Amino acid sequence: MINYILLACFSIILFLPLLVKRIEHNIELFLFVMAVAAVTSSHLVGPEPAWSLKLLELSLTEPIKISLATLVFGFLFRVFQETIKKRIAYLEERMGPRFFAFITIFSLGMISSVITAIIAALILCEIVSALNLDKKYETIFTILACFSIGMGAVLTPIGEPLSTIAMAKLHGGAYDVGFLFLLRLIGAYIIPGMLFIALLGGLLRGKEVERPESLSEFYAESYRIIALRAAKVYLFVMSLILLGAGFKPLIDAYITKMPGRVLYWVNMSSAVLDNATLAAAELSPHMDIGQIKGVMMGLIISGGMLIPGNIPNIISASKLGISSRAWAVIGVPIGLFMMGAYYLVLYFS
Repeated sequence: MINYILLACFSIILFLPLLVKRIEHNIELFLFVMAVAAVTSSHLVGPEPAWSLKLLELSLTEPIKISLATLVFGFLFRVFQETIKKRIAYLEERMGPRFFAFITIFSLGMISSVITAIIAALILCEIVSALNLDKKYETIFTILACFSIGMGAVLTPIGEPLSTIAMAKLHGGAYDVGFLFLLRLIGAYIIPGMLFIALLGGLLRGKEVERPESLSEFYAESYRIIALRAAKVYLFVMSLILLGAGFKPLIDAYITKMPGRVLYWVNMSSAVLDNATLAAAELSPHMDIGQIKGVMMGLIISGGMLIPGNIPNIISASKLGISSRAWAVIGVPIGLFMMGAYYLVLYFS
């Protein structure tokens, strides 16, 4: 019975944000309510109670690093925003447009693991706003850069909620889950993929147009908005940690028994649900390395296909006015190609 209740909770989390705009716009609070419900439900079964001091401590302390990084880099970025804008056009002219596109996409992916995916996405929006290229190419450029950011950010636990949750969920098992664990585990797959995406962005470089024909962000962020975003990130990550604990009976009963190559394709659902949410539900310290790789790589790649799949997508689409349809037309084919390519590399090489 408890598994049916948890399956109902998972279905609600999966579909309700897609159907109700108000929930989509208040996703952090919604996930917190559902996380409390899931943990309370699973509290009724199992040898150990789901609610514990250890879980409360983990859920309260683990989000601090990424939310603090979001706050600090957000304030710094706001202070130097105008200086950054002035340098973008100069750098593009000195580097050449194609090399500038290549180095920008790759660099944003790499530094996102340090400055967080959220700040990398904000820098991306400033770069795109400063360019005077045709709207179609700027949309492609933005989506490719978000793929790169989403991939690079997972290499450290402060990069984005997915990596933060993954590290928290894998503690307590047989693995040495240190700061560089994910870099060692999937870095050899992620970095070549980022290079490919950056190369594609350089080769597809668009033409110069008048400013109204380009993408541009709608408003400059205030310090209040920056602080509010950091608070939302804290609540978001805390909710995902609680969700992972709440879904433990489901994970133990079904997910941990699936082979890595099945989990890889199952996680294409990350395209419509933030990949950190799925990581919270699926990852377990009892999984083998193949299963962990399958979960992580499936989540990372498919998370770039649609706007809801990843935080950089949501920020960039909102600030630059990219529609869900425009994103899907570009993001889905790129994501499917990369899913197929990585599947061959992971399981047939």
